[in-house]
Order: sequence, then C-alpha cells, then structure tokens
Amino acid sequence: MQQVRFRFMERRRVFLLLSAILLCITVVSLTTRGLNFGIDFRGGVVVAFTTPKAEPVAAVRTVFAAHGQPQASIQALGTSGRQFQVRTTVISDHTLQSILAALRARFGKGVVENSVSEVSPTISRQLRSRALLAVAIATVLMTAYLSIRFQLGEAGSYSGLKFALAAVIALLHDITLTVGLFSVFHLQVNSPFVAAVLTVYGYSMNDTIIVFDRVRERLQQRRREREPLQDLINVSLNQVLSRTLTTVATVILALLAVYFLGGASTRDLALALLVGVGFGTYSSVFIASPIFLWLATRGRPEGRLARA
Repeated sequence: MQQVRFRFMERRRVFLLLSAILLCITVVSLTTRGLNFGIDFRGGVVVAFTTPKAEPVAAVRTVFAAHGQPQASIQALGTSGRQFQVRTTVISDHTLQSILAALRARFGKGVVENSVSEVSPTISRQLRSRALLAVAIATVLMTAYLSIRFQLGEAGSYSGLKFALAAVIALLHDITLTVGLFSVFHLQVNSPFVAAVLTVYGYSMNDTIIVFDRVRERLQQRRREREPLQDLINVSLNQVLSRTLTTVATVILALLAVYFLGGASTRDLALALLVGVGFGTYSSVFIASPIFLWLATRGRPEGRLARA
C-alpha cells in the first residue's frame, strides 16, 4: 500500500462534528434573524442629486453610511463628476432630508436634489421561486449524471449513486454555510450574492468531482486487492492535495484583490465567493469523502474492497 502523508479519514469525525455545529448555528440564525435582503429583493428609492463641483463616489458613500445606509449603491452619472444617482432601501422623508442636509454640509449649499423615486424589487418572488426550482432540477440531473459516470459495475457497495449522494450533500453543506455566514453577520443579500452562490454551486461540485475521480480510478485499479477503503481514500486525497491547494490559492488571491481593491460595490460579491470557495475545498476533503466512506461501508466489514 502506498504511504500517505496526511490521514484525513482518521480525523473525519472531528470535521463532521465541526460542520454539524456550524450548520446548527446557521439554522438558528436563519430561523431567528433571517437574511438581510437588500434593494434587489425588497425594493427601495433612487435619489438623484448634483453637487457644486466634482466629488469622489467614496465621499458620497461616507455620507450615506453615516446615516445608516452603508450598502447604498452609488453611481456617478456622466463625466462631470457632479451628478450622482443613489439607490438604497426605503427610507423615511425625515432620514432623506437629513442625508441631503449632510450632503450640503459636506459639499456645499449648492447640492441640488434632482429627483426621488421609489423602485420595485428587481428580484421578485416569482423569479426567486423559478431560480430555486432551476437549482433543484439541476441538482437532480447532476445526481443522475454522477451516478452514471461513477458507476463501477460492481453490484452495490461502490455504485455511482453513492458518489453522487456524497457530492450533493457536500454541495448543500457549502451553500448552506455560505448563506448562514451572511445571516450571522447580517450582511446584505442582493443580486451579486445570488451570483456568488451559483458560482460556488459549480465550483464546489467541480472540486468534489476531481477528488472522486481519483478515488474511482484507484478503485478500478486495485479492486482485486484487499486494501481498506479508508486507506484508499487517504491515498487518493494525498495525490490530489497539491492540485487542490494550488487551485484554491490562485482563486483566493484573485478574490482578495477584488475584495480589497475592487471597491464597496464588489466587496460583498468577493466575500461570498471567498467563503464559498473555502467551504467548497474543505467539504471535498472532509465532508464528501467521509460521507462516501460511510455510504460504501454500511452493512459490510469496513474498508475491504469487493472482489470483481
């Protein structure tokens, strides 16, 4: 048997317990606090105004943040640097007048309010329902595809369905914890967050497939040997570890650059991707693989490969 540097499966119960704790925290937070839906879900107001001279967007954002609107979407119109359009959650007339007064105190009395209008949510309940239905259908189809792709031809223990179930459970684990983090820290959920979750959906599944593909190859190559399945999975994980770490490190470096240098408009998107990519890499090793091990060894002596 090939020597392994890291014996991941021996520590699987610790990481499964850790994930269970995080999932419990997520469920409690979603139940008690819910999600902080932003303008795209709840609707809001659009405020257009003109300043006496060109001003940076960051300065305008500071004023809105000081009045309880840190997630306001601020856009400079034209090339003069004097016209701005701000989209934020529904606010009272008193708060709006306070913000305008603060803008005039900051940029001068020449600040002119051009218009204030209410906007409907761009992500309606119907669109959300359709999106969830599309994800559910995609998950079912992906389960069927993985069941066929990873079928080894052995009657039972290492069928493709067990690979597929483990991969889908790990995927749901990643998405749930990503959503849970935004609930726990009361971060705003808007269109960029939805895009980030869908990206994590694909990344997490791809990362798990890479791991399982190596496990399947070793099962095909060594199915006539009496090697414990737990050891086989450890060897497979060690063989793909370098590739996995290199890939995730490259992605994280790019996302960190977006988070720190991309400005406030892309910060939540980058944060959601950072969390999701981190959980996706973690789950491929510590969630998907242990779950497959459990599914494959139920009702039989643990870790013995079935003879062809």
